[in-house]
Amino acid sequence: MAIKAVVFDFGGVLIDWNPEYVYSLLIPDATERRWFMDNLVVSDWVLQQDSGQTIADGNAELIARFPEHEALIRAFYERWQEMVAGVLEDGVAQVDKLEAADVPLFGLTNWSAETFPWAWERFPVLQRFREVVVSAPCWQPNPIRRFSR
Repeated sequence: MAIKAVVFDFGGVLIDWNPEYVYSLLIPDATERRWFMDNLVVSDWVLQQDSGQTIADGNAELIARFPEHEALIRAFYERWQEMVAGVLEDGVAQVDKLEAADVPLFGLTNWSAETFPWAWERFPVLQRFREVVVSAPCWQPNPIRRFSR
């Protein structure tokens, strides 16, 4: 069976994104950092912003529950760009290979509507797809950017 199209996720596949890049600086003790990551900025909280809740509202809700960690909670999105180390060359090489073989390429990400535009502008590989779907409501690149070959 021939491959008809390929859908790429972005974070961890094409873009090296990891909150540990910031929190290892802010919370040097590995045990404390793990507790914070496992109990406060957990995936359920991040998914709320990825699903369309504003960062301001997400921060406010978590800070109301854990006011003693306000600065660390705010750092998640205030320093989000520092969580992005750049492109993952192996992923980009796959895009190059598939593009050269004329395989239709599509992108899918659950990044927040407030964070994705920054990555879109800085990493040209994200703009090489026929269509990109950002699952967070309210933001689509021009709306869902289409490329013709």
